[in-house]
Amino acid sequence: MVRHTWPPPLAPLFVPGDRPDRFAKAMAGGTDAVILDLEDAVAGEAKAEARRNVADCTLDRAAVIVRVNAVGSPWFAEDLDALAARPPAAVMLPKTESASDVARVVERLGTQTAVVALVETARGLTRLAALLEAEGVACLAFGSVDFALDIGCADTWDVLAPARMELVVRSRAAGLPPPIDGVTLALDDTEVVSRDALRAAQAGFGGKLAIHPRQIDAIRQGFQPSPEELEWARKVVALGHRGAGQIDGQMIDHPVMERAARILRHLRPAD
Repeated sequence: MVRHTWPPPLAPLFVPGDRPDRFAKAMAGGTDAVILDLEDAVAGEAKAEARRNVADCTLDRAAVIVRVNAVGSPWFAEDLDALAARPPAAVMLPKTESASDVARVVERLGTQTAVVALVETARGLTRLAALLEAEGVACLAFGSVDFALDIGCADTWDVLAPARMELVVRSRAAGLPPPIDGVTLALDDTEVVSRDALRAAQAGFGGKLAIHPRQIDAIRQGFQPSPEELEWARKVVALGHRGAGQIDGQMIDHPVMERAARILRHLRPAD
């Protein structure tokens, strides 16, 4: 089985495939990857044009993810055909529900293209164990809005927390990177975006999908440790691996030391 070394991005930004004028602007806006979207952001009559735009895109392919249309849609096969000559670094597969869905992408684009399996349905969630064993899957992403629609629940953090934790735990058990959390629909309220990103980070996600450039910095902020956490982590690491101890009245043992070391290892270069 091929396990990708492709690193899932922290704040990948969706860009409609029928808006090629936005492709370079999106990449220059601070994101670590763009998701050129052929699915929800593009109306049916504009799919062919969007497909051509994405195929002709001159952005560095290493930083490009393409969200194709779902398996079973009338556009899926044509999307893959358009990408075959110059595959992107990754394909985001919406409404992924089985290993055979992933196999359709791998068969057409090869194992060099990572697959981001977007879990958006109850069926996809309940089949995670098999899905995560599929060749080509690089990581999971949570389509929270569509998932809430599918099961008929509210799209709130508390209601969807069990589903989110299932993605995190299953990804870890399969030896894959942490999943990417779903979007926050608030475009102008960066505090809401940062709060949601912090919750995602605390829950074990590795990143969060962005739908507007204004959200990128807020997502990065949410995934950064606070100054208090950094100070605590540096104190713990400074103790060294000397068995159990204490700092500020808190017991420090091996798992706590490992958590502190992880906080420092995962600091972004800007810090």
